[in-house]
Amino acid sequence: MYMTPTKRKDIKIPGADHPITISPAEGTVRVTVAGGIIAESKRALRLQEKGYPPVYYLPRDDADTSLLARTKYYSYCPYKGDCSYYSIPIGGVKSEDAVWTYETPYQAVASIKEYLAFDSSRVDAIEVILINADKG
Repeated sequence: MYMTPTKRKDIKIPGADHPITISPAEGTVRVTVAGGIIAESKRALRLQEKGYPPVYYLPRDDADTSLLARTKYYSYCPYKGDCSYYSIPIGGVKSEDAVWTYETPYQAVASIKEYLAFDSSRVDAIEVILINADKG
């Protein structure tokens, strides 16, 4: 749904009643669409928010942004701020509004600025590739 920005927005701070944790993701996070790698990063962040599955945020520099098309879709999170979306045209209708970003996130989640998140239901796969250091 397209949301129109409002003049006054509620801003909430993550806390005990609604925790949000951001930590470095282990291993390499890879996102694929239409048989190709859209993004791959060893610098991804894992955001865990109460009531939601974990979301991986990958640095823009580790994504092929030439494959993304900005959309008019917009959403707002009182904990994170204004959210913009991108589609991945090579993925067809399935990949519309598949990518989101908080370009000016609130201070509590400032570390996700310049990062992209991918909707797992709108891409082929989001893989976390772990390399076992105990081989031998």
